[in-house]
Amino acid sequence: MAEVAGAVDWVSRFADEVIAEAERRSPGTPVVCASGLSPSGPVHLGNLREVMTPHLVADEIRRRGYEVEHLISWDDFDRFRKVPAGIDESWADHIGKPLTSVPAPPGSRFPNWAEHFKAAMIDSLAELGVRYRGISQTEMYTSGAYREQILLAMRERRRIDEILDRYRTKGRPAGKQKQNAKLDEADAAAAAEAAAGSGAADEDDGGAGSGYYPYKPYCGRCGKDFTTVTAYDDETTALTYVCAEDGFTETVLLSEFNRGKLVWKVDWPMRWAFEGVHFEPSGVDHSSPGSSFVVGGQIVAEVFAGTQPIGPMYAFVGISGQAKMSSSRGGAPTPGDALAIMEAPLLRWMYARRRPNQSFKVAFDAEIQRLYDEWDALEAKIAAGTAAPADEVAHDRAARTATTTLPVTPVRISYRTLASIADITTGDDAQTLRILSDLDPEQPVTDLTQVRPRLDKAQTWVNTQMPADARTRVRTEPDKELLAALDDDQRESLRLLAEGLAANWSLGGLTTLVYGVPKKMAGLPPDTSPTPELKVAQRSFFVLLYRAVIGKETGPRLPTLLLAVGADRLRTLIGQ
Repeated sequence: MAEVAGAVDWVSRFADEVIAEAERRSPGTPVVCASGLSPSGPVHLGNLREVMTPHLVADEIRRRGYEVEHLISWDDFDRFRKVPAGIDESWADHIGKPLTSVPAPPGSRFPNWAEHFKAAMIDSLAELGVRYRGISQTEMYTSGAYREQILLAMRERRRIDEILDRYRTKGRPAGKQKQNAKLDEADAAAAAEAAAGSGAADEDDGGAGSGYYPYKPYCGRCGKDFTTVTAYDDETTALTYVCAEDGFTETVLLSEFNRGKLVWKVDWPMRWAFEGVHFEPSGVDHSSPGSSFVVGGQIVAEVFAGTQPIGPMYAFVGISGQAKMSSSRGGAPTPGDALAIMEAPLLRWMYARRRPNQSFKVAFDAEIQRLYDEWDALEAKIAAGTAAPADEVAHDRAARTATTTLPVTPVRISYRTLASIADITTGDDAQTLRILSDLDPEQPVTDLTQVRPRLDKAQTWVNTQMPADARTRVRTEPDKELLAALDDDQRESLRLLAEGLAANWSLGGLTTLVYGVPKKMAGLPPDTSPTPELKVAQRSFFVLLYRAVIGKETGPRLPTLLLAVGADRLRTLIGQ
C-alpha cells in the first residue's frame, strides 16, 4: 500500500483538517477524536457510524506517525426512557433512573442495564479492530470529575439560557421529516430507533422549571430524574430540588453532590472542552438548526472557553432485507448481527468506502452475496495491479489498521458458493468438505479451517436469514412420474450429462458440462457463443435438472448443486 498511501479519499482529507486544527489549537498534544454511544438498548449499525467515522480518521492520523486518541463516551448516566419490546413491563418502574441503576434484562450476567448492552458492542469493536479509550459517564459524574465544569455552567446559566433562547422559537425543522419520508417503512423504523437512542432524545434543555438551571439531579429517594431545581445559590452552591415522582425535596451542596448531570445540550460541549476534542461527527438529528451540535458550538465557546470540534454530519445506515436476528427482539440490527454473517473487513469496507454524508445499506438478504462478489473482484484487481487507487485505499482501510491486520479466510471461495453448500448440506462438515475438495481438484480444500471464518458466516446467513421457501431440499427418491414423461430429447440430454460427469467432476468442469449439453443436442461446437435460441434451450435443460433433483424450477447454481448431490446420487435421480 505504500505506493497509494497518499491517495486522497474522505478519510485522508479529514485527517489533513484535523491535524491542522490540532496543531493550531494545541500543538504538542495528542489529537483527540471522539464518539458517544448510549447503551440504552442494543447499539445498532447506525450507531456504528458514530464510531467508524472517527476510528478511520484516527487510524489515518496514527498511520502518519502522530499521537492520537479515540475516545468513546458511554452515556451510561443517561436516564432510562422506555421499556423496549420483549422486556417485562415491570421495568417501567425504573424509567427515569440512570442506565447504570437499572437492572439488566432477565437472564443477563451483567450487573446493570448499561453494562449488558455495552458488552455486545465492546465485543464487536474488538472484532472490527477499533482501538479506543472508553469513558463511563457514570464514573465521571459520580466521581466528581466534572465538578468545576458543573459549577461553571450553573454560574453561567443565564448566558446558557440566552444561547438556547435564540433557537427555542424557531421550532423543529422539517428536514428530518423530509428525510424520513424518503425511506422505506423498515428504514424509517430504524431511523426512529436511531434517534431514540441518541443522547438528546426526550431530554429537556433545563428550562422546564420557574428558572433556568442546566443541571438535573437524580432524586435522593426514588433515584429518578423527575426533578426540578427550585433554587440555587452561586456563593454557597446550595441547590434545592423537588421530585415530581414522590414529592421528595432536599437541599444539597453542589460543590459536594455527585448524583446528577448537566442537561444534554450543555453536557456535550462541556465534554468537548474537558477532553480537548478535535474531531467528532454527529448524526443528522444533531446537525440541524437549533440542534445539539449547532447550539453546542456556541456554548463551548461562550461558556467553557473551548472550541467546537470538526464535526461532519453522517447519513443514515439502512438495512437490506429483514434482519431476523434483531427483529425478534424488537430493535434494529447490531454490529454483532452483521458480524455473524460477514467478516470484519467487509463490514469495515462498507463504512470506509462511503463518505459520511452518503447513506448506504448493510445487506442481510441475498444482496450480501453480490457484495462479497464485489469484494472478491476488488481483491483480484489489487493482486493484478489494476485497481483504482481510491478503491485500493478503501480496501486497505478495511483490511488493516495502523497496528494490526484483521484475520482473513485463507482460501477464498465465493460466499454464494459457500452459502449454497451450507444450504444443501445443512451444515454437515463431512459433506461440506467432500464438496469443497471437488471444487478445484488441482487445489483441493483438505480442511475446513482453510475456508473459515467465511464458511461459518455463510452458514449463519443460511440458518438465520435465508427464507424457508428458498431452502434447498434434494430429493431422496427419483421422481418416477417426471422421468416417465420425458421425451426423447430430454432423455438424451440427461444421458449426455451422466456420460460427462466423471471427466468433468469439478466446479469449472460441471459448469462447462451443463452449458455444453444443450449445445451438443443442437449439433453446435462447445465454443459456440450464446444466441437467444441457445439460451432458451439451456434454460429448459436447467429447469429439467432442477425439477429432477430438487423438485423446483430454480435453485442454487447448478454446478454447486450437482457437486453437493454427488455423482452416484445424481445418476439415480436423473434415471441414468
